[in-house]
Amino acid sequence: MSTTSDRRYDAPAAPGASGGAATPDDKRRRLKLVALDALLTAQQRRIRAYALSRAAPAGGGPGSGGPLRPAPAADPSARHLLDALPFVTLTVTPLLDGRDRVRDFLYTGQNSAARASAGRVVPPGTLPPWTGPVPLFERFPHLADTPVPRMLAEAHRTGRVQGPEPAEWSLVAPDGTVVRMSHEVRVAPCGDLLLLIWERGQHSRTARAAQRLVRVCWAEWNLGDGTVETSLGLRGVLGLPPAHPLPSLADLGRMLAADSVEPFYQAVYDVLLRKRVTQCDLRLVEPRERIVHFVAEPVRAEAGPVWTLRAVLHDVTEERRSRALAEQALREARAQRERADALVDVAERLRDAVVPRFPSELARYGVEAAAVYRPEARTARVGGDWYKTRMLPSGQVLIALGDARGHGLDAVTLMAKLRYALAGLAFTGRPVEELTAWLNEVACDDGDESTATAVIARFHPDRNLLRWTCAGHPCPLLVRGSDVTLLGPPQGGPGMPLGVLPGERYTAGQTLMGPGDVVLLYSDGLIERRGSDLGRDSGRLLRTARAAARDGIPPGSAALDAYVQQLVDRLTGPHTEDDATVLAFRRVA
Repeated sequence: MSTTSDRRYDAPAAPGASGGAATPDDKRRRLKLVALDALLTAQQRRIRAYALSRAAPAGGGPGSGGPLRPAPAADPSARHLLDALPFVTLTVTPLLDGRDRVRDFLYTGQNSAARASAGRVVPPGTLPPWTGPVPLFERFPHLADTPVPRMLAEAHRTGRVQGPEPAEWSLVAPDGTVVRMSHEVRVAPCGDLLLLIWERGQHSRTARAAQRLVRVCWAEWNLGDGTVETSLGLRGVLGLPPAHPLPSLADLGRMLAADSVEPFYQAVYDVLLRKRVTQCDLRLVEPRERIVHFVAEPVRAEAGPVWTLRAVLHDVTEERRSRALAEQALREARAQRERADALVDVAERLRDAVVPRFPSELARYGVEAAAVYRPEARTARVGGDWYKTRMLPSGQVLIALGDARGHGLDAVTLMAKLRYALAGLAFTGRPVEELTAWLNEVACDDGDESTATAVIARFHPDRNLLRWTCAGHPCPLLVRGSDVTLLGPPQGGPGMPLGVLPGERYTAGQTLMGPGDVVLLYSDGLIERRGSDLGRDSGRLLRTARAAARDGIPPGSAALDAYVQQLVDRLTGPHTEDDATVLAFRRVA
């Protein structure tokens, strides 16, 4: 505990006092500090008035007929005096040599508190029965390794009380158990004796450690005489140097930021005048910025004014900062999620606008189509996969599937550009090799990040011929009855992805399609897995496609759609690692 009536606390200057123009907040702060001083001064007057009104008249108390005299008291023995002490107390006699130098200490007795404590904490048989005076460190050998020998010698030499100081020592029980003894020790001279006083120190030290660990302390501001009684941690909680004078309530107010002076004034007002328990957060700006949670209660006589404000102060700077950072992160995450949801909504609407519905006239040309798109589960749900089927004026059918780089709105935008560009270019009637090369130029002109892969095909119903190019994309599958084969790349191999290199030339592969033949175009998200390789992924695709077509694919667009759905389900499961798209194209006549 620390007590002080030193009023020389150097409070920080109010903001704006060093020459700058005072702001409205500065003025309000000064006015509130003036009001706080006035409130404390008025309360001090109330306390003095109450104390004077309760003072006893000179010459005796109420109903006295004259001066009071103490009643005669019995002369107790020294043993009775020791037994009256509430602390564990041993009497120790210094053993001196011929030159009056201390050579040892004799343990000569103990009080009733010592006997009761030994019965509680010392296992039976640990100490020999007490038979009379014995050298102190012979009876308690481990006590010699504590501050006790020095304190005894110093108390004998100076005649002054020593301590309290912490002492940790041990006793060994007969079964080998080591009993920990934890005390705060005082040594008090008493005539020719030394009183060795043991107070259970573990609880007080643990309390101090707990206050330090959680940065909490208590304080009592005595308004009558201006003194402050505190636990040892007040200066640490307020950020004051160890030797700094303890602040009064007015001083504490001057340490606060402008936005904390009003809540602090209200808290003091509620305690002193309304006699309520109150609490608030205080933001200190001196000596350095921190946040202290302040909980206060009134202390008073039953019918008198509040004469002490008792408070617990908790340094919550890190907690409040962490909470503020967490709230900021939550707000930013919420804003990002809202932005992402908005982008997803735009992307999904754009995809719905550009993903084709298969034209009804396909059946008149003896073909049918089905498609399944499954977005990546971990991202914004919309990627760059795209496909296109279109009847051309020449009577041929345009079929294409691609994968624009990335996810989200950028990928959907690039996908839309490529789809619409291809739809327009296809009306020129030029071969698919030229269509692919032109589409590559479109992607190159869009920027360095605008890359995509694609398979672009044209079906010639009059010749039952499918001509197709591959721009960095997996080659199609051909399903013929229950047999499934991977179509080889065009002569010269697959070309470069779209948007990588201007002027790229592409070659076309040719596949004859018989009645019932199905060509499957798909994106790499259908087969690629982390840690796998292309050969293994392609093998899994072939096995799955054959298993799904084991009994052939029944006629009708509904059966073709069911086959594609089954294929995607078996290969991707409920959670895909990338966008997966399959476009099936069947010759029916």
